[in-house]
Amino acid sequence: MPAATLTSKGQITLPAAVRTALGLHAGSKVDFLPVKDGFKVVALHADVTSLKGRFAGRAKKPVSLAAMDEAIAAQAVARNRPSR
Repeated sequence: MPAATLTSKGQITLPAAVRTALGLHAGSKVDFLPVKDGFKVVALHADVTSLKGRFAGRAKKPVSLAAMDEAIAAQAVARNRPSR
């Protein structure tokens, strides 16, 4: 199994086998999804189909569109409120 070492700056170099398997190249982005025993590394590609399941399990319960609209409006009001 490929392994990587964490540097003092918190960086790692992904082994070539992992980069190849994920289709990564210089400038590619990855996401780290929490799973039961650790994290899953997911390559982020420009294709929207690659996002399928990326957010699964992150929300405790579904949120309605009306609730989302209310939260967005409340945040917009808060951001535009003059500072004291």
